[in-house]
Amino acid sequence: MTRHERWNALLEMLADAGRLSVEEAAERMAVSAATIRRDFDQLAQQQMLTRTRGGAVAQSVSYDLPLRYKTARNATEKQRIAAATAELARPGSIIGLNGGTTTSEVARVLATRADLHAEGGSPAITIVTNALNIGTELAVRPHVKIVLTGGVPRPQSYELTGPLASGIFDHVTLDVAVLGVNGVAVEHGATCHNEGEADVNRLMAERADQVVVVADGSKVGRRAFARICDTSRIDVLVTDGTVPAADVAAFTEAGVRVVQA
Repeated sequence: MTRHERWNALLEMLADAGRLSVEEAAERMAVSAATIRRDFDQLAQQQMLTRTRGGAVAQSVSYDLPLRYKTARNATEKQRIAAATAELARPGSIIGLNGGTTTSEVARVLATRADLHAEGGSPAITIVTNALNIGTELAVRPHVKIVLTGGVPRPQSYELTGPLASGIFDHVTLDVAVLGVNGVAVEHGATCHNEGEADVNRLMAERADQVVVVADGSKVGRRAFARICDTSRIDVLVTDGTVPAADVAAFTEAGVRVVQA
């Protein structure tokens, strides 16, 4: 287990329990107490937890963990969701991608699809994104034209937000907007934790002919703070097999095509 994987596991345990002692964490992680103390100290320096005598307590904002600590969550499901979502893309498509672990996986699949490698090195697809990490990963792919919005990055998600991020959508159109979310429910639509991200994601959805929401089962039927768009604006929901049949039926009845990868 790498250090970041261990930190992710510690933060998950703290989110569940609210408080952890060094001894309890060391036993559950099968590492030394000294290693856990160092981990707690380093995470406290990043304001990811609060250090206490003999342990740590969760920060009140720990629900919105930085992207690098969330990549291990439901990784297999997200990879299957990404593969199913990438199948919706066609050569020549203009695709919007917001930030997040699942959309990052979608970007990686798109970058390696053989049928999207146009002859002569010309771009086969165009990706418009406000996610710095996606732009960085795909900038070296000659068959992908990357368009990055401007804006100010949020360290939690690497998403660019603010007026400089939203202004670009006055000048572009999209075939498909692929949106990662923190929650999606029939009665609340697609939602995320941060209102700045929601504003940019909403504009991305408005400029697209088709809106695809990607969300693993832990996010379906849930809502977060800031609304991105209503359910009526969502064309396709790509999720995993853990979603209850009742939720699938509710989305289908609302006119959303549900793909379970």
